[in-house]
Amino acid sequence: MNLHAQVQVEIEDRTKGTMKETEIKRLLSANVICIFSIIVATVTPSLFLENFSILGTHLTWLSICSASVGTVNIVLYFILKPNPSNRRTSLAHKVARFLRCCVYFFMSCILFHGIIVLYGAPLIESVLETFLFAVLLSTFTTLHCLCLLGPNIHMWLRVFSKNGAMSIWDSSLQITAMCSVVGAWLGAFPIPLDWDRPWQVWPISCSLGATFGYVAGLLIAPLWIYWNRKQLTYKSR
Repeated sequence: MNLHAQVQVEIEDRTKGTMKETEIKRLLSANVICIFSIIVATVTPSLFLENFSILGTHLTWLSICSASVGTVNIVLYFILKPNPSNRRTSLAHKVARFLRCCVYFFMSCILFHGIIVLYGAPLIESVLETFLFAVLLSTFTTLHCLCLLGPNIHMWLRVFSKNGAMSIWDSSLQITAMCSVVGAWLGAFPIPLDWDRPWQVWPISCSLGATFGYVAGLLIAPLWIYWNRKQLTYKSR
């Protein structure tokens, strides 16, 4: 390889490295905003709702947290456009895509509800509690998939397969979704213990575990990507 070619390769590598670091900063900013939305959903309602608390009015907190995180994710998607498409689509196509996303999200809530029941949640009692917990999990996982990948199951399966991430945002999606589910699973362990604590009531510990897991994933993802940025290579879509 001659000197000119070597210089050209070095310039391209530096450009890619700069672009990757810029994208990591965008990802970190988005994740911090998502964390802030959880804090706002936890602190702000107490200013307007009497006797509001995560433990005492847990169902209210679940609803507010899901709505807050979901809204912020959707707004960030339109602002940052992490996976832009060059194809121009008609209004009818956009409406159909939006409706499919709504159907997929509702199906995700039903699916999570069923899985939670199979793992031991009450089938008849506490139906509302279980469903709102399923909505929270869907907000932390499925809604993120819909924003980044759209209602495309094949793309979801590809991203969550080994070496399937095609961008920094896909890697972050993998980490946050996994941390959310693992956090919810770990949160179930204290429930059967006879400690008689208020946070052992279903599904408080699980939803708090999912939330802590989601926050941990949002913090871990950009740090892990930055640490491994030189080793990470992504295929084009």
